[in-house]
Amino acid sequence: MNAKYYLAVMSAFIIWGLFSLPLKAIENYASLDILLSRVLMASVLILAISLLFRRKISLENLRIFKNLNPQNRRKLIFLNLVSSILLAINWYLFIYVMNRISVNATSLAYMLCPIITTVLAYIILKDRLSKVQWIAVLLSLMSCILLSIGHFMDVFYSFIIALSYAIYLILQKKNQQLDRFFTLTFQIVCGTIILLPLYSQQQELPEKGAYFYGIVFLIAGVFTILPMFLNVFSLNKLNSSTAGIFIYMNPVFSFLLALLYFKEEMDSVKIIAYSVVFFSVILFNLPLISQLIRPKKSLTN
Repeated sequence: MNAKYYLAVMSAFIIWGLFSLPLKAIENYASLDILLSRVLMASVLILAISLLFRRKISLENLRIFKNLNPQNRRKLIFLNLVSSILLAINWYLFIYVMNRISVNATSLAYMLCPIITTVLAYIILKDRLSKVQWIAVLLSLMSCILLSIGHFMDVFYSFIIALSYAIYLILQKKNQQLDRFFTLTFQIVCGTIILLPLYSQQQELPEKGAYFYGIVFLIAGVFTILPMFLNVFSLNKLNSSTAGIFIYMNPVFSFLLALLYFKEEMDSVKIIAYSVVFFSVILFNLPLISQLIRPKKSLTN
């Protein structure tokens, strides 16, 4: 059983599903300002963890990297540079859409993401899906079509967010030569360096104080580093399509917050679409549910 890997991926997407809580708390600030502060704090925090608590592992991974042949080193650097760019794009668009359009628009993004991830994994990584799982994917696609009716720009932004993260997930499946946390550290720090020229574009108002930086620190630690590490950790054993289906936990929690906490408008079409998602997640994971139930039955007989 790979219970800890399933727990890791589920925890990651539950945390991301709650991301609107701290992000909405600083919605009056520019999306770029939030992004730049987030990546800078995330870089400082993850470097501190690597140097203080994972020093030996970090040094060992540097040694492994140096011992790679030049061609493999170049490929690894390129792979992680692209991953860093994708993360920066994904983070900025997510913040912008969450605070400038709606919480539900970001929910739609992570409904589209598993579909895109599944298709890309099937084409690129040759991941296998059963007929039942393909039916679940098609049901998910139908729910996305329902949600897109009359909201073209929401769908457009959602698609870009979903595509950037789906490609990132696929790349990480090919990015297993080094320790996951070490790789994640490189990607976040590299993303910060790529964004450095934009730091001069930050807005002076509203003034940033302890409240702003406290929320951003929470975002950097709890809503960035922790779920990302849990997610890439889960990919050690789970294939991309299986891990990707759990992305649906993100929009479900986001949807509930939008409905119950932020009081965003929900019509019958949206309710039906999210109900279809619930059903598709159960359908997709029927093999796993069967594996969990079967041993218990054998013990009782």
